[in-house]
Amino acid sequence: MRETWKTVRLWFDAGASAGALDPACADRIDWLRALPFVLLHLACLAAISTGVSAVALTVAGASYAVRMFAITAFYHRGFAHRTFRTSRAVQFLFAMIGASCAQRGPLWWAAHHRNHHLRADTPLDPHSPGIHGFLWSHMGWFLTPRAFQTEIGRVRDLARYPELRWLDRYDVAMPILLAVTMYGLGVLLKHSAPRLHTDGAQMLVWGFFISTVILFHATVTINSLAHRFGSRRFETNDDSRNNLWLALLTFGEGWHNNHHRYPGAAHQGFRWWEVDLTWYGLRAMAAVGLVRDLKAVPARVLERARC
Repeated sequence: MRETWKTVRLWFDAGASAGALDPACADRIDWLRALPFVLLHLACLAAISTGVSAVALTVAGASYAVRMFAITAFYHRGFAHRTFRTSRAVQFLFAMIGASCAQRGPLWWAAHHRNHHLRADTPLDPHSPGIHGFLWSHMGWFLTPRAFQTEIGRVRDLARYPELRWLDRYDVAMPILLAVTMYGLGVLLKHSAPRLHTDGAQMLVWGFFISTVILFHATVTINSLAHRFGSRRFETNDDSRNNLWLALLTFGEGWHNNHHRYPGAAHQGFRWWEVDLTWYGLRAMAAVGLVRDLKAVPARVLERARC
């Protein structure tokens, strides 16, 4: 019972001590710890009873787009790779939005991604589809005791911000806040604009549960699919591929072979025709002074491209 309580506590406080990592279980799915993730998926079935409306779909789409940008621009290109600079306030704002995606906190995300680049497609890469298979690389690894840990040693530069450490420890806070906000929005619209045919439950299901699940699976296709399907412009020491469809789905992250060749750039579409919505968003933010010092791909890298 004591061990069960420790695990339940970790649902709400990722920084709570769970004891020493047991090597025998470190790489097996911890179903009790993963229960909120499972319930998040099952909650999508409530759409059968809530139905759907145009406004619910619109809010779900907007929720997906804003949070995908927070993940790709800030969690990935900003926190993991430091490809631009911004103010502490903007950094915290987008860290909160990123945390609402239910993909853990900013330190955890950046640390695991840095580890991926160091060990891509080797046995030490927890989500290499060529070694571990599709399902494990897509989401199995994400649910293990080893993966739950944040490797602070890899993100000392980010750990100096107490607000980011707080978000990382209480990573469940932002998803809960977003869920409550979505429900409240639905209640408000039901009473103030009944012609929109929505309510709290419907907005919660579509604006939070369904949008979050789709967002998660879209994000992790870069782990599972972008290392299996697509073209290779550069001969990198991994199986990364460029994939247009994944790039459209993930706002530019699908240009993954480009990224693995030069991860220090704020843009992943190296050619003008490679659609990179995250890059366009960052340039727009730079134009109004919200971000600065966007790092570009050196000409020497582009000159060595195969196509």
